[in-house]
Order: sequence, then C-alpha cells, then structure tokens
Amino acid sequence: MTTSNLTVAAIMSPDPTTIDRSDPLSEAYQLLQDAPFHHLIVTDHDEPIGMLSSSDILRLVYDVDGTSDRALRTYMDHQFTIEDAMTTGLRTVGIKATVREAAKILSEGTFHSVVVLDEAKKLAGIVTTTDLARYVAKGKV
Repeated sequence: MTTSNLTVAAIMSPDPTTIDRSDPLSEAYQLLQDAPFHHLIVTDHDEPIGMLSSSDILRLVYDVDGTSDRALRTYMDHQFTIEDAMTTGLRTVGIKATVREAAKILSEGTFHSVVVLDEAKKLAGIVTTTDLARYVAKGKV
C-alpha cells in the first residue's frame, strides 16, 4: 500500500478514552492528569460531540490561584460542566479516510486531533498530531 492511500486505521489510536458530557469536570481533569494522552472525546449517549483537553479546562479555571487540587476539583464541579470546557465543531473522518486526509485537517491548525468513525458512524479511534509525527518519524512517508 502506498503512502497516498494508507488509511487512518494504520496510525490511529483505537478505542480512545471518552467521557460523557454529564460527568463531573473534575473526573475529566483527573483522567487527563493521570493518563498518557491529552484529549478526551466528549460523548452524548456514546455519540462524539466534542473534544476536551487540559488546556480547555485551564482556560476556565486559570484565575483560581493558590488553591489545593481538592479545592480546585470542588470549584470545577460547582462552577462548570464538561460542556462549558469542551471544544465543539468536532472534526471527523471515516475509517477508510487516508492519512493524507487526516493530515490536511490537522494542518489547518484549529484542532490537534481528528475523531475516526467506523462505517456505522460509531467511534473507532482518534488520530492526533502526535500519531502523525510518529508516523513521519518512522520514515514511512
């Protein structure tokens, strides 16, 4: 298979971590603090509706100085929801999309990840700028 028609399935991270829009923001915060990934896909009844990163959360609570981690979590849960923090306008590609198509979306600079949907339009994976950089670094292009 040539690079020009390699599909995103070859480089995506399958089964990405998701969080429901109704979950506490502190839960998302904890997941992002503990995990090796930087994006959570926000879902509504298992349908992807947005993306959440640590940067999104920090934008909401940046003015809360000197608070303990526990106090910050309590503040987050009482003041904000996941929907307040998430990025909407989710960019998606189908599982058969090419790496080039995903790279084009990522190169636009608006998003650092693209959600991959299977043929049934269900969440299949995520392609991030890191996934793409790893692919390039391996000399595959």
